[in-house]
Amino acid sequence: MKKIVVGITGASGSIYGLRLIEELLDAEKQVTVLLTAAGRQVLGFETGLNLTEEPQECRQQLTEYFGASENLDYYALNDFFAPPASGSNPAEAVVICPCSMGTVGRIAAGLSDNLLERVADVAMKENRKLLLVPRETPFNQIHLENLLRLSKAGAQILPAMPGFYQQPDTVADLVNFVVGKILDNLGVEHQLFKRWGTEK
Repeated sequence: MKKIVVGITGASGSIYGLRLIEELLDAEKQVTVLLTAAGRQVLGFETGLNLTEEPQECRQQLTEYFGASENLDYYALNDFFAPPASGSNPAEAVVICPCSMGTVGRIAAGLSDNLLERVADVAMKENRKLLLVPRETPFNQIHLENLLRLSKAGAQILPAMPGFYQQPDTVADLVNFVVGKILDNLGVEHQLFKRWGTEK
């Protein structure tokens, strides 16, 4: 996979999205970043990275943050002329990380009120990979039914649930485990955690 869209919504855990983008850029993938309004707010609160709403300025901020690159794109959520909005130019994979339950519900209902929802819809209709990383607990019945509906439609559900068999020492270790599982699902090589059984 070369072209990957990463969406960041208003669920807690925006650090997962930032770390994922960093790893994808290091792997020389073409990354398109999409942010919801709530995602932008939570990102600023949780990480201190306060991104402007103006598309060109936001792209420049992201470029400076990641030390990148011609491989990084950013589009406003009302820009339906962006390349991944069309099935004639779809991303090879779409990852929404973290994915709020509101976003899950709208995608499950087939709504495309913004570019991120449209890109997710395109991924499913074109049989491309759609990977959702919910960070919510506990789930209510509506959450579970929406996630199941999306799973049946072909989306991959990968909750932000770190494993502890790697004996993590830091929060970064926990983040890297989840991001590593996402990269595994995308077929992107990484060294973010120790594989089970490799010590033997």
